[in-house]
Amino acid sequence: MAGTTIRRTILGRLSVRTRIALACAALFLVTGAGLVAALYALVDHSLGVSGFHRGMPAGLVQACHAAKTAHTTSPQVRAECFLLGSPDLRARSLHAVLTWSLVTLPMGTVAAGMLGWAIGRRILRPLHKVTVAARRASQERLDERINFDGPEDELKKLADTFDDMLNRLDLAFASQRRFVANASHELRTPLTSMRTLIDVAMAKPARTTEQLEVLIGRVRDTLDESEALIDGLLTLVRSDRGLTDHELVDLEAAAQDAIDQTSAPARTSNIAIAADLSPGPTLGDRVLLERLTGNLVDNAVRYNVEGGSVIIVTGPDNNASHITVTNTGPPVPESAVTSLFEPFTRLNGRVSNGQGVGLGLPIVTSVVNAHRGDLLAEALPGGGMKISVRLPRPTANVT
Repeated sequence: MAGTTIRRTILGRLSVRTRIALACAALFLVTGAGLVAALYALVDHSLGVSGFHRGMPAGLVQACHAAKTAHTTSPQVRAECFLLGSPDLRARSLHAVLTWSLVTLPMGTVAAGMLGWAIGRRILRPLHKVTVAARRASQERLDERINFDGPEDELKKLADTFDDMLNRLDLAFASQRRFVANASHELRTPLTSMRTLIDVAMAKPARTTEQLEVLIGRVRDTLDESEALIDGLLTLVRSDRGLTDHELVDLEAAAQDAIDQTSAPARTSNIAIAADLSPGPTLGDRVLLERLTGNLVDNAVRYNVEGGSVIIVTGPDNNASHITVTNTGPPVPESAVTSLFEPFTRLNGRVSNGQGVGLGLPIVTSVVNAHRGDLLAEALPGGGMKISVRLPRPTANVT
């Protein structure tokens, strides 16, 4: 246990390039040592006397045995015994193999380590580029890209993943900056309006009760607008933060409540609301889901035409529950559908006519993402839009 800890401590202080070099050297050392051992055993076996005795004549074998203890053997016999595997030849051959192995093996190990060091530099070059790009990247500078053009291997996948991450961060920060700028403008607008109304009223030398009542009414409307804007911002922040509550919610009941809340303005504009509601259970935050359905229905009524219609459908959809809201209205360019789900935007740009605060559909998008659902919006050829939301159905054991 202590040895393992020591090895981890030592290796943990080494760079990746150093580890690659050491791994190459160790691999060469182990493999070379195995080859040397095999070569030594092969030479030992090949030059062993017993190995040659099997192919030698019986008389020559006896003469070679006699040559070990006597010096009277003829030169011809001694030469044959020397050529056919004398003990001196065997010892010198094994010594030579061992000597050259001990000399070349360390040199080869060092060469393998140097080669591993050079290879490690090339292998780690893309990682160095990723590190440099990560150090240069910041909220104000997210245009750094690696653009690695190497082969389709793990390093290129890592570099491409980092580039994709920077693209997403760039889009996210750009959206955040745009949202903050728009929110600051929208919050400043009602305050400026209230200040202007009060200054104009106070500048009059004689102020009647009727004028003050009109002033109070306008200030009250502006405060309501500010409250709606702040409430929308808080809802948007809450849904972006993720879910904290999980309870069973029926989209049918939420849609019916939304219809009841928008029935009065729908009658005022002579807008017919048709509903085909079936149970659509899902699991999530009740407040956010009710806000989602309310925004969909309110948006369909608010941005409609005189005498138009709204169709609301809820029910099961395979392993999901869905709510679909279709409305008539002015023509919507297909290219503008996506922008409608950005904060503070409509077809004609920034919200400025008092129809809304421009957070209805962005809140829908945020709530759908928080519940891991799907959102589909399409512009209808005759005008108006069709927006469908699919949310996961709860499992069977959820009550």
